[in-house]
Amino acid sequence: MPPPATPLVDVRGLHVRFGEVEAVAGVDLEAHAGQATALLGRNGAGKSTTMRVLAGVVPPTSGTVTVSGHDVRAHALRVKQAVGYCPDVGGLVPRASPWEHLQLSARLRRLDGWEDRGRDLLERFGLGDVAHRVTAGFSHGMGRRLSVLLAALHEPDVLLLDEPFDGVDPLGVEATLDVVNDARVRGACVLVSTHLRELAVEACTSVSVLRGGAQVATLPASEMLGEDGARAYRSLLG
Repeated sequence: MPPPATPLVDVRGLHVRFGEVEAVAGVDLEAHAGQATALLGRNGAGKSTTMRVLAGVVPPTSGTVTVSGHDVRAHALRVKQAVGYCPDVGGLVPRASPWEHLQLSARLRRLDGWEDRGRDLLERFGLGDVAHRVTAGFSHGMGRRLSVLLAALHEPDVLLLDEPFDGVDPLGVEATLDVVNDARVRGACVLVSTHLRELAVEACTSVSVLRGGAQVATLPASEMLGEDGARAYRSLLG
């Protein structure tokens, strides 16, 4: 039997504190190439803070976290280079257009020949017609779609999507699900944080449920399906 593959995301005993507030109070997580994992829970459960740690934006208070083989404390820049990150809020420049966002992302990541992929993603996310309009006038859902698109542009090893479905219309949901599936097919590791159980199950192969900053269960996404899954989820949320 071959040895198990090294996880692209490996989290052990993660705690994150902001002053007296413990935002994450014990998370263990393994995520592998070709898999999509959902962080599921209510608002304030610690999902976004965990994602920020994985993106190299927030350092852990304690515990060990490696992303694509890089320790997030020692090699935060390499982590940022390895991931594509859609934050839960912000991240867009109000006076820049979607195309200018793509140009900036490509320049920062030193991408060549990205233009065709950029145009294709804009069309898939229904943003082709507003590619040269500044984002200041965008709805919340349009901003979410653009953030997912930017995270996926460079086809990262690890794709982190924090609340990608929040306020997004069916076209954007479908495009996001396609991006997750495409990433899995090419062997990337995907993590999706959301409070929407149905979309978490549709997007992902496994689910980690967080409550009050702590991890309360990790299980196959299929166990969250239907009414039985809804009851199981409610019981886990307490």
